[in-house]
Amino acid sequence: MRTIIAMAALLCANFINAQAFNGKGDTKLQIGATVQDGGSGIVATTDFGLADNLSFGFSASYMLSADDILGQEADFGDRADVKARLNANIGNIFGIGDQFDVYPGLDLGLRNFGGHLGFRYFFSDGFGLYTEGGIPIATYKSNPEGFDKYNNQFVWQIGVSFNF
Repeated sequence: MRTIIAMAALLCANFINAQAFNGKGDTKLQIGATVQDGGSGIVATTDFGLADNLSFGFSASYMLSADDILGQEADFGDRADVKARLNANIGNIFGIGDQFDVYPGLDLGLRNFGGHLGFRYFFSDGFGLYTEGGIPIATYKSNPEGFDKYNNQFVWQIGVSFNF
């Protein structure tokens, strides 16, 4: 039941806002799928523009399919992660078009401190696609084992971006 409630909350929160980066006051929302060693899941990110090339936001992810470890099944706490993010939106610096954005960034989550690199392309003012890869830079446990490995490894995301 907790899984169903968490998934419903993530999906509802995902349809609030998003867009290609335009600078201060800009808001974007991305909904996607995650792929990593040991499982796959869903993710929602939202970013708010602070300046012409700087944004902050939040990310929430949940693993839908997770491998059992030593005969034990992952519980909700092992599958979920929440992060605060800071991005440098540098698509306009390269002059590659208003519809395309490149955003390297840092994130601080419940499991680790990490970095990410994302690419976003908008087909219209309200709809686009994105892809993002993330890695942990420093984990909170010096040697993550078992279910701790789920959120302390390379993660690849792909999904849609919205502008409301």
